[in-house]
Amino acid sequence: MSEKQVSSMFQRSFVIRIGRSLLMLILIIVVVYSLVATLYATKTIFKVKMNYAVVLEKLGGKRQAVTEVGWHLRLPLFTRIEQEMTLMNQTMDLGGTSEPMRIITSENVALWTSAALTFRIRSLDTWAIENQNPMLLLQGDYDGLVKDELQAETVANLIRDRHLVREKIFTTLKTRPINQGGPTLEEKYGIEVISFVLKETRFGDKLVAASEEKKRRELIAEAENYAADQEASRIRKLYTAYLDGISRLQEVVGRADGTTDRALLQFLVQQKWASAYEKNQTGQNTVVIQNTDKVPSVTLPAPVASPPAAENE
Repeated sequence: MSEKQVSSMFQRSFVIRIGRSLLMLILIIVVVYSLVATLYATKTIFKVKMNYAVVLEKLGGKRQAVTEVGWHLRLPLFTRIEQEMTLMNQTMDLGGTSEPMRIITSENVALWTSAALTFRIRSLDTWAIENQNPMLLLQGDYDGLVKDELQAETVANLIRDRHLVREKIFTTLKTRPINQGGPTLEEKYGIEVISFVLKETRFGDKLVAASEEKKRRELIAEAENYAADQEASRIRKLYTAYLDGISRLQEVVGRADGTTDRALLQFLVQQKWASAYEKNQTGQNTVVIQNTDKVPSVTLPAPVASPPAAENE
């Protein structure tokens, strides 16, 4: 056998060994990747993130909360991940939606309001182990307490003292038992109520229209009362000035014995009224006719009709 043939055989054998090694390596990588992907997909290996917790349910139904941050391994078929929850602040809208909810107040008035509750889980055992579907249960109790408080309020309080109503509901959510002798929200669900906010509070269109009409009438009545007060004040001042003027006139025309020439006094009084009338009625003339037998009357002359225009012959 020649040296060239031996070298060729060694080269083919080396290539075959390299090919088999590469094939075996690829197969091992595929198997390992598939195994890891299967474990991750079935959450046999799971990770607990910062400020999160995982609740495991074992084969016998016992639950266990895992709060340690990092990767964890569970037994497939014997355990399952029931839920993953956050330990950070969470919000819950009134009625489960950000849209305003219709509520009837104590005065049978329709109220549209939206609100938000901020809370944080403090006890995983109470929240996740003692309660099934805790978010759904909390939503129902939260809506019930807030509706009770809003429906007990009057329209005036909800408009004028909205901040006080908000604080009252916040205190109710923290301290008021859900039922008489029962636990509060915090005790029942193992949470801490952080804050409560009334985002929107508005009334029906009919109530708004009625309020605007009432306000308009109040403004009109106030303007009329002001005008009446001004007129009464003007009349009082005029009457006072008139009495003062008559008193002074009587002193001037009076005699030494204290009597007064009646005819002269009547004439001067009439002239005084005529002068006052001319000042208040611009553009009109006043004629006073003196008569010593009776009180003369004040007569306004009739307007003189203009002569008709001459016709052209």
